[in-house]
Amino acid sequence: MSITAMQQPVTATRFSATLLPIMAVVFAAFLVIGVAMPVLPLHVHDGLGQGTFVVGLVAGSQFAAALVSRPWAGHFSDSRGAKRGVVVGLLAAALSGLLYLLSIGLTAAPLISVAILLLGRGLLGAAESFIITAAVSWGLALVNAGSTGKVIAWVGSAMFAAFAIGAPAGSALYAASGFMAIAGATAVAPLLALLLVAPLRAVAPVRHGRLSFAKVISAVWVPGFGSALGSLGFGAVTTFVALLFAQHGWAKGWLAYTAYAVAFILARLFFSHLADAIGGARVALVCAVIEATGQALIWLAVRLEMALIGAALTGFGFSLVYPGFGVEAVRRVPTQSRGLAMGAYTAFLDLAQGLASPALGLIATGASLNALFLVSAATVLCAALVASWLMAHPATLEGSRQ
Repeated sequence: MSITAMQQPVTATRFSATLLPIMAVVFAAFLVIGVAMPVLPLHVHDGLGQGTFVVGLVAGSQFAAALVSRPWAGHFSDSRGAKRGVVVGLLAAALSGLLYLLSIGLTAAPLISVAILLLGRGLLGAAESFIITAAVSWGLALVNAGSTGKVIAWVGSAMFAAFAIGAPAGSALYAASGFMAIAGATAVAPLLALLLVAPLRAVAPVRHGRLSFAKVISAVWVPGFGSALGSLGFGAVTTFVALLFAQHGWAKGWLAYTAYAVAFILARLFFSHLADAIGGARVALVCAVIEATGQALIWLAVRLEMALIGAALTGFGFSLVYPGFGVEAVRRVPTQSRGLAMGAYTAFLDLAQGLASPALGLIATGASLNALFLVSAATVLCAALVASWLMAHPATLEGSRQ
């Protein structure tokens, strides 16, 4: 098959068949993040005896490392090919599992163990950056230009499906064998995912001139800023909801992760087309309000059911905030810079998570776990203001003019 033929986008009727294999790879890769979500805070807090600030620091280190690696991941995907980008990410994820294993051997020296765990989380963040950036770029190269929002939404759905399944699986593994089982799964699962990648068709990178990272940043920073503000609900749930459940004495804290992820997936399954159909900014505006409502419910929760509804609303809202702003970002750059654009756009989310997790941890230390969800709700509402601005300043389709 010629390179030209390989670069022709598929028709809408073949969308699912084209994207499902890539989604399967993302699902397998992100299981390793999902299994650690409900237990990593417990391991650091209870197993290593560290406070909520260190819990937030360990969790946020993954996002900070992903932030630093986004430009590299985007450049690599655009210049070397998206498939190679996914392979590099999977190998880095497996190596992070080995660092997890090393940290377990040093639990008698908690500070050293935490330091090595931070390195592992950082490497996993870089791996996540390569995998998701390259996977989205891969999908965008294979489908028609009118499905940008669906590609972003569907690939992200595979990621959160992994979270939904990984959360209870991680809790079960942790209960049975401790953090050792989580570390082992982190080392092995990415290597198994390589078996899924091998037979998939690669797409040759576009050789035309690409924009510099500075120009891409200037094109996508507004939707990126909106996405960053809208991501705080995600960070608050994934990092601190397990501790909140434990504080209230509510059993099965993993249910909050599952409620979040299931609502997230259902929203993308039924409404992922809306960003392409009516505009990403409009979708982001409505969904930011929904997400903020969910965070407010968790803040006010006095019963398990109320907190679960809040987690579900948070997941439903954030599910389309990210692709909504993402459509606005991609429309501002030429086709040959899509990978870098997605890397730059997602870097704003990483920056928010890298800063927000420790900051929310400090709020919890000084006030209460409930209070941090109030702060998150107010911040997410600011994303709706950014969406309003984008509606008043619509994107120009840069890619169509190249």
